Amino acid sequence: MSCAILIKSALIALGLTLLTGCATTSLMNDSKQNITKVELVADKVVAFARPASTANLPNDSVVIVGQTNSYVLTEGGTQLVALLSTLEPKNITVNNQLAFYSANNDGRFAGTIELSYARLKQDLQYQDLQFLLQNKASECSNASDTRMNAQRFCFQIAVQGEVYPQVSNFDLLRSKFTPLTRPYSVSIYTQASSRADGKAGALAAGKLLLLPLAVAFDVVTLPVQALAALQ
Repeated sequence: MSCAILIKSALIALGLTLLTGCATTSLMNDSKQNITKVELVADKVVAFARPASTANLPNDSVVIVGQTNSYVLTEGGTQLVALLSTLEPKNITVNNQLAFYSANNDGRFAGTIELSYARLKQDLQYQDLQFLLQNKASECSNASDTRMNAQRFCFQIAVQGEVYPQVSNFDLLRSKFTPLTRPYSVSIYTQASSRADGKAGALAAGKLLLLPLAVAFDVVTLPVQALAALQ
């Protein structure tokens, strides 16, 4: 093979390599996206309740009654009610920022409700510790607890739920229910992607979609001792 042919072959191979590299770079640039958190709704909590009728809902559903929507906990609500109604309300602290994630903005959400329970060590009984263990409490005493000879336990309650319209008896509920003394908010967010160059893949509109075919329903508030824990 002559030297000229070898040089020509080498140049062709180099050209193909450069073209392939350019194509790969272009593909990588085109697929480069930014993931952004999009808040779909920010609502104020009016009350924690149960559905008056569970015809179309799980029997142990708990409803976070919002000013705009109703947030029905279909999983995790039972444990939440058990904790709030069994433990001394004055010793419970609930994280007052209830933020949930909706992967597809389809009226369904999931997340974690965090709360803690503190009590003087001398007042903790065997049955108290048994209950705490059964509900997967973790010891989380801080420096202030230690100084007061108290012990704190933390809970992380995994929940899943669905979004419904505002409850049917909202006005009646507001007229008879004492507002929570500590402001609680509930929010639902999703994630959206956009092209780094902004040419395509615009962010999804930040609007919450309700569960398909969801209709409003009446609720009854949870027992006063449970609600007191959230004040």
